[in-house]
Amino acid sequence: MLNSEEIKKQLTQVLNPLTGKSILDENRVEEILLENEELKIVYRRDGIDREHKKKLENEILNTLKAHISEDKILLKSISEKIDSNINKNQKQNNPAAHSTIPPKKKIPGVKNVIAVGSGKGGVGKSTVTVNLAMELKNQGLKVGIIDADIYGPSIPMALGKMGAQPLANDDNKMLPLEAHGVKFISFGLFIDKESPVIWRGPMLGKVLNQFFFDVVWGELDVLLIDLPPGTGDVQLSMVQKIQTDGAVIVSTPQDLAFLDARRALEMFKKMELPIIGLVENMSSFICDSCDKEHFIFGHSKLKSVCEELSLPFLGKIPMDGMVASSGDSGTPIMAPNSSARAVVRDSITGIVNSLKNDLK
Repeated sequence: MLNSEEIKKQLTQVLNPLTGKSILDENRVEEILLENEELKIVYRRDGIDREHKKKLENEILNTLKAHISEDKILLKSISEKIDSNINKNQKQNNPAAHSTIPPKKKIPGVKNVIAVGSGKGGVGKSTVTVNLAMELKNQGLKVGIIDADIYGPSIPMALGKMGAQPLANDDNKMLPLEAHGVKFISFGLFIDKESPVIWRGPMLGKVLNQFFFDVVWGELDVLLIDLPPGTGDVQLSMVQKIQTDGAVIVSTPQDLAFLDARRALEMFKKMELPIIGLVENMSSFICDSCDKEHFIFGHSKLKSVCEELSLPFLGKIPMDGMVASSGDSGTPIMAPNSSARAVVRDSITGIVNSLKNDLK
């Protein structure tokens, strides 16, 4: 591993994408710390927006990864505005709280990490995750899924791998399973499907850390993380520990469902995670016999709400019995060998096309 001076020399090659000047010339590097074979870099991001922050951090990683493994590089950004807001909120809510946000690691070999959240259970988030993964794969991308829904892992069933067991390599790293060309790992692979999971936050965080950094993902274009509903320990651990490129929020048309989804949205915003957009699932039902569209959950206001919030609306997925039955059978509706109604396939393809605009 390089020493601090050699690392500083490498960082002279890293340019601020907004000014074209080296981050060292701009005195942005606050700290370079080598400890326990890990490298921590703290830098100032004042005047750099989220989009250019991502570009800057990718350039730092690309510059150093020839000398240090990506999973050993921790990047932390600070700014006067962000730190003052954090300190203000923490003094109000918890005077004893620390005023720092932990540095984040990049998952080696993974170009894009996207969280899929809902804030509420029962909106079909896992089904949406699986079918988005299938269509991304259909369009030629290498895709993986982390099933982070510890208490209700459903990805193994949706992918037809119930009861399967992942293997380990010679370095004691887990090898993900693969179904329909998509790699995945799930807590559901390690427990009895009928046993309740009674775990506390620290144990959950440990499992997630293994899924992030002890699984041999290889080279992936996209890694989707299927989050549990709510805004608890699992979501916070993910956002705080790994470099995540954005979040997709799934909701049904109900005002009640979006009320919970909005909580997830606000959590991601506070954690400075870019919101890629919102997907409306079970938007309507088209009757087989009368061919009429029925709005079982009422006429949706989600698209107009997204416009008010300047939030991208990625699209709607209609309610269709084939979507549910295909998930139960282990062959997702967007899998290459699945027969699906054109209206459903077209909806999911449109969402994926919108989603791809945010990929590196």
